[in-house]
Amino acid sequence: MSGEYLNSITENASRLGLRLQESLSEHTRDIAKGSSSMYYDSPDDKGRDIRKQLDSSSDREKLDAMKRLIALISKGRNVSEYFAQVVKNVASQNLEIRKLVYIYLLKYAEQEPDLALLSINTFQKDLTDSNPLIRAMALRVLSGIKVPMIGNIVVLAIKKCAADISPYVRKVAALAIPKCYDLDPSHLSSLIEIIVTLLRDRSSLSIGSVAVAFEAVCPTRLDLLHKHYRRLCKTLVDVDEWGQIDLLALLLRYSRTMLPRPLLNGEEEEIDKDVKLLLNSAGPLFFNRNPAVVLAAARVLYYAGPPSYHAKIVQPLLRLLSISKEIERVVLSYTLIVASASPALFSPFYSRFILSSDDLRQVKIGKIKMMLIIVTFDNYPTILREFIDYAEDIDDEVAAASIRAIGRCASIISECVQQSLTALIGMINSPHDTIVNTAVVVLKNMVQVQLTSRRPATIGLSQSPLVIISQLARKIDGIRHPQARACVVWLVGQYAGSEEGTPSRLEGVADWAPDVLRKMAKSFSQEASVVKLQVVTLAAKLFVLCPVDRTLGLLNQYTFLLARYDTNYDVRDRARMLSTLLSGIDASVPVTNDIDTPAEREGVVLRREQVRMVLFEGKAGIIDAEPVMTGPHVMIGSSSAVTGKPTLGEPILPDWLEKGVESSLRDTEEDIAPPPVVPIALSSAEQQKMRERVSLTPTSRPDVGAQGTSSKVLLTDLDKFYEEEDDEEKDEDEEEEGGEEEEEESDEEGESEDGHSSNESSQEGSVDDASSEEEDVNTLYRSSIA
Repeated sequence: MSGEYLNSITENASRLGLRLQESLSEHTRDIAKGSSSMYYDSPDDKGRDIRKQLDSSSDREKLDAMKRLIALISKGRNVSEYFAQVVKNVASQNLEIRKLVYIYLLKYAEQEPDLALLSINTFQKDLTDSNPLIRAMALRVLSGIKVPMIGNIVVLAIKKCAADISPYVRKVAALAIPKCYDLDPSHLSSLIEIIVTLLRDRSSLSIGSVAVAFEAVCPTRLDLLHKHYRRLCKTLVDVDEWGQIDLLALLLRYSRTMLPRPLLNGEEEEIDKDVKLLLNSAGPLFFNRNPAVVLAAARVLYYAGPPSYHAKIVQPLLRLLSISKEIERVVLSYTLIVASASPALFSPFYSRFILSSDDLRQVKIGKIKMMLIIVTFDNYPTILREFIDYAEDIDDEVAAASIRAIGRCASIISECVQQSLTALIGMINSPHDTIVNTAVVVLKNMVQVQLTSRRPATIGLSQSPLVIISQLARKIDGIRHPQARACVVWLVGQYAGSEEGTPSRLEGVADWAPDVLRKMAKSFSQEASVVKLQVVTLAAKLFVLCPVDRTLGLLNQYTFLLARYDTNYDVRDRARMLSTLLSGIDASVPVTNDIDTPAEREGVVLRREQVRMVLFEGKAGIIDAEPVMTGPHVMIGSSSAVTGKPTLGEPILPDWLEKGVESSLRDTEEDIAPPPVVPIALSSAEQQKMRERVSLTPTSRPDVGAQGTSSKVLLTDLDKFYEEEDDEEKDEDEEEEGGEEEEEESDEEGESEDGHSSNESSQEGSVDDASSEEEDVNTLYRSSIA
């Protein structure tokens, strides 16, 4: 016996050795040929024997040829000349060869429609293959051949695969529906019928692809989802992660089109049960590993749920910020949308938006916007210090964004005006032009708001708005950015006459204002157009404030003469308009047209007070730009929110209806609740009748007959039931004598009746019968209660 066992082990070992040797030899040949990268690195002249390899009888040669063809396609080479040889291998038994042949056919079937039709029969035959992978692959290629004449064949193939037993094949059938619709839209009605069939599919593998087909073919036929809405919500958790994204988008659109809007009555919220079902079904998806699924679930809760549900999306969004830099860029854009509507949700988590040195530029700017939105009285000291530090960032855009945030923070929180002004004034001395220019623009806006608000100054005397303007006026030579220089010139001209009661060399004009005009007139020809416009306006304002000063008048004439011959027509037009206004004050003002005499000038001549009102009054206030772009296309999940620019083709979320459609349209047989189970009382006689079949519906005990009494005891007190059992035994004996026919219905009942009749002959047997009957009653009681 031991010898036979030893021989068997030796024989098996030898067979295993042969198999290992064959396997090693195969792998050795593969290593000798090199990895798959060799097909991409080899020159094109090595592909001359591809046609010979495709006609070879060896699967290894065919596979090598197909790999070379796919490599050439990836390089952008045209290899359509091998189409005839490739089509012949479409029925190969080797699965790898067949995959590559299918890829080749999808690429060149449109260029060779006649030859592609030769493989249609093979694909139709593969639709009946026992391997679901083969069936699915055949349908993918058949639907991917862009030849309009096979549209009917594709529809029949999709209809057949839609009823396949494999959920993977049904998934491929759903994905083939949009391809068929693009190929021939005339098959819309047939494709909708297939979609209706696939909507009944209870497999979580295919339902996500059905949502894709629905959105591509019939996005407006939301009435088809009535009977399936609740089931789709319940199976949402089991769908594959990429299918969950499309299914969530479809259910969100259905809810906003067919369901009533959640209402807020005081502190109570009125939410439709179907809306609540969708919200509760989307909640567990926040724990998904796919960030796209988490964002899709957040989109559902934000746009379909009441405000109480918005707090649930805060932590999932914050979690996604730390996954990767790319995901952080996208998630931060959507977080800005939520925070702009509900800043209080993210205010406690402001520390999560502090900048890191390795953040992307757009991420840094997005975080600055985020902290600006959620700034409050409690956290503004920390956030303002961060903004001041970010002003020294090496990126000019980030530094400029942080300086603008300082000014906006001062307009939001009045308590930080002093600290903001101190920081901005200190930035004017910076050696970096970007910091100086941005700080000047922000200071201009702050000063304008402070002087036009007519409120008591919240800053110290040394930091009054006019003192700030004087400091900017004296540093005009160090400010090089055109926009910043224009802001300073505008401030000087607008508030040059505000220091009434202050001693000055020119009556009604601040001392620093004429000096600014002198400097700007000297460099007028080198200034940008935006600066020239403000210089001409400054000259006109100073002349209106003090028309009697000869030096100021000469400086004004010189400025207008320079503007008269400027190359920019906007500057010339501005000078012509202002010179006409000033003609009523002093006729010596040069006019920038061909009419030189005051008598020949037409139109109304304004007095000095009227000209002053035109130049100084009616200025528009400061309008702060919104940190987040708004619009119907800007929402969670849209590309417009990420790019900051409107994108064509973005889906618009429909508005809620006043009243949704009838809830009964979504009712199914599964939603009908079964009747409640009520335990009942049974006598010992009824126990024998119900021994074979127990009914859990309420019934009443029949009359006993001779005694004319009916005892109906609820099974709520077992001790009471046993006490009344002895009184019922006499009644049961009489009923047993008249019920011999019922004894033949079952063996158990016959044995029980025989036991009762035998127990009548002895006193000792009656005791045993009572104990056995108690056990039967206990059994029936437990079964009725269950």
